[in-house]
Amino acid sequence: MRIALLEDETEQAQHIQSILSERGHHCDSFPTGQSFLSAVLHRSYDLLILDWQIPDMTGIDVLESIRAQLNWPIPVVFLTQRDSEADIVRALDAGADDYLAKPARAAELVARINALARRTNPDSEKEALRYGPFEINTQHRIISLHGEGLTLTDKDFDLTLFLFQNQGRLLTREMLLERVWGLARDINTRTVDTHMSRLRRRLGLNPENGFRIKTIYQRGYRLEAMKAREQDVDPTETDTVTND
Repeated sequence: MRIALLEDETEQAQHIQSILSERGHHCDSFPTGQSFLSAVLHRSYDLLILDWQIPDMTGIDVLESIRAQLNWPIPVVFLTQRDSEADIVRALDAGADDYLAKPARAAELVARINALARRTNPDSEKEALRYGPFEINTQHRIISLHGEGLTLTDKDFDLTLFLFQNQGRLLTREMLLERVWGLARDINTRTVDTHMSRLRRRLGLNPENGFRIKTIYQRGYRLEAMKAREQDVDPTETDTVTND
């Protein structure tokens, strides 16, 4: 997973990053609330780890900003020296999913992160998935629309599955390159743009079928389920570049 860590103590941040990287996760560390928020709101992460006491704001302030501004319920874990019952309750009430006291115990931290990942994406281990008129068979790698099988390449299948499992979530081009293509994040991003344009046509991602791929200007893409009133708009709107 891609994890963002809010931790102002360099030695502590490096320790947590080491624990996570040894288990195959990628972890970016940020020393201030502002730098952390800027990254989380403009990049794609799977899970966040927050300290409570940081120089420019509290971890609670950061959490409340994330819950107010991010468009999907990203899992959040507090990892802090504050361990009173009142603090734990306050963090959970503010929207945290789990709470751990420092010092971090490696096995427990990883186990809790993995448990949150399973709860956040329960479809990841299912063989047959349904999203509106779309059916995805992960074992046989078949996608059907209204019961009719679609002709897709292996990469089209991987990209489609990733989009549906993360619908409503901003996915940057860099994240898609990493997760779907297994490529470095700094290569030419036209690969992603070309596949997205083709997927819109091949999958029939239009108002009639209840989903659209929305382009987020200079950031990436988001698969959105369309509400009934939105399904009256022109289908070409799915290709509109936006600034939201």
